[in-house]
Amino acid sequence: MKRCEMCEIDKHTEFERKENWRAEKLVFFFPVINLDGHISESKALKESQESKTLQRSCVKLIRSVKMPADSEIDRIGCLLNNNKQPLCARFRALFILRNLGCDRSVEWIGRCFGDSSALLKHELAYCLGQTLNETAIPILESVLRDENQEVIVRHEAAEALGAIGSCSSITVLSKYANDEAQAIAETCRLALQRIMWLRESKCDHKEYEKERPYNSVDPAPASVETNIDKLSSILTDTTKSLWERYQALFSLRNIGTDESIKTLAKGLTCSDSALFRHEVAYALGQAQSPIAVAELKHSLENEKENCMVRHECAEALGAIATEECEEILKKFRNDPERIVRESCEIALDMAEYESSDQFQYALISP
Repeated sequence: MKRCEMCEIDKHTEFERKENWRAEKLVFFFPVINLDGHISESKALKESQESKTLQRSCVKLIRSVKMPADSEIDRIGCLLNNNKQPLCARFRALFILRNLGCDRSVEWIGRCFGDSSALLKHELAYCLGQTLNETAIPILESVLRDENQEVIVRHEAAEALGAIGSCSSITVLSKYANDEAQAIAETCRLALQRIMWLRESKCDHKEYEKERPYNSVDPAPASVETNIDKLSSILTDTTKSLWERYQALFSLRNIGTDESIKTLAKGLTCSDSALFRHEVAYALGQAQSPIAVAELKHSLENEKENCMVRHECAEALGAIATEECEEILKKFRNDPERIVRESCEIALDMAEYESSDQFQYALISP
């Protein structure tokens, strides 16, 4: 696996810090195993015979010290690519592959971009970026170039290229930095800035990674500013660059107080960028604070809001997982927008897991 020397990311550093894994969005979709080795599963998974194969693979994986056999990865990859399976089962398979992060996992994820679900495809791209595996770069560049793919999928491919951070992606990101689709153009510019930031801050990058309270590879580093009033001003200032506003966004998320989360939620009203609003919703989902439910509900209910934002609000509500959140999600699981419907389906599965009283942990953590 080749890496750009100037932009190399220490993969072990990315994931070596012990995380508060409940705060990482992706973990909610994992099949989980109790301390006695028993796999707990959602109702949808129980209804799927294919999930029984996945269960057997999971048991073998959790008992293995080394990287699992290709045959086990292939079984999970086949489930991901089987469009006859429940969407939540496919999501769980996806995030197992994401956490493995090996070349074979990347290959299986890449095969799934022909699916009809924009929600699934955009998560495929997100997961490829989170692996930090440069084997994914050609796949992601192909998705970004493919104008037949939905904007939300192409945007996520661009963001994933920024997450991997290779200088080899500068050419394709520059090409689409002025794309007619605002979300794609903005994402490409952010990704380019992240690659430059990685190059310029290489000396202290490891120290930055150690201080992250969340395990996601974010599109911008959190601001060093911790004054909530100042961060609030930057967050909603449309004269500031998206990079600066993203930095304020992630700083408010990281502070994690009721005041900072309420301030962060104000970003959902910034009308200049749907991309920015969707990132605010994502960060609120990571924070899992019930204090933001009203704002997330308002955006989900707004049928004039960009579906990219509405879908992210649905997933955030699933992460927060209060009874109120579940009732909101049930209301919109038949929404006219497919990506919103499917997000509510996944979010309800997420909420079911979050409200479980069983002690569980992620099958394969980064």
